[in-house]
Amino acid sequence: MQQKPARLRVLDAAYELMRTVGLARATTKEIAKAAGCSEAALYKYFASKEDLFISVLQERLPKLGPLLAHLMEEPGAHTVEENLTEIARRAALFYEQSFPIAASLYAETQLKRRHDAALRERDAGPHRPIQSLDAYLRAEQRAGRVRADADTFAAASLLLGACAQRAFAYDMTETGRPPQSLDDFAAGIARTLLAGIA
Repeated sequence: MQQKPARLRVLDAAYELMRTVGLARATTKEIAKAAGCSEAALYKYFASKEDLFISVLQERLPKLGPLLAHLMEEPGAHTVEENLTEIARRAALFYEQSFPIAASLYAETQLKRRHDAALRERDAGPHRPIQSLDAYLRAEQRAGRVRADADTFAAASLLLGACAQRAFAYDMTETGRPPQSLDDFAAGIARTLLAGIA
């Protein structure tokens, strides 16, 4: 069987290690070892650990950005409720998978500073999905499918905040799982939000 290209092996190893031991403890040396390559080879594809982390977020986790960009281009392709349901579903999955990786950022100030700088260089960050969802809702507002007086930024913040909270809030319960399935959660969030802005 043919081995995956080195870059993909590094991404796979980084995703697995960052998910299991956290970003702070997943060293480039350990990632390279798990990928079956040298640390020098890792740096051939990724400029830094922060660059590797951002690549893991962009290439290994559910994608929210492309969906939001597509919806802004064609806001009327589906109902607003269908669109918000799919956004909530993908956002909840993204946060569920990224929280265990990113949580350790907040424990190491220097790592967090380097990570924030790397995001700024790429014009990326956790505020971008809120801005994109706000832009989508404003497009729906112009199309008359969202109330003219609705606060689209607040609506975007509420939806994505609920998705992030779902990923965080239930770890400590006996089951370690949310009380609703992902599909029920996404549909409920979309329906509830829409009741306030439609």
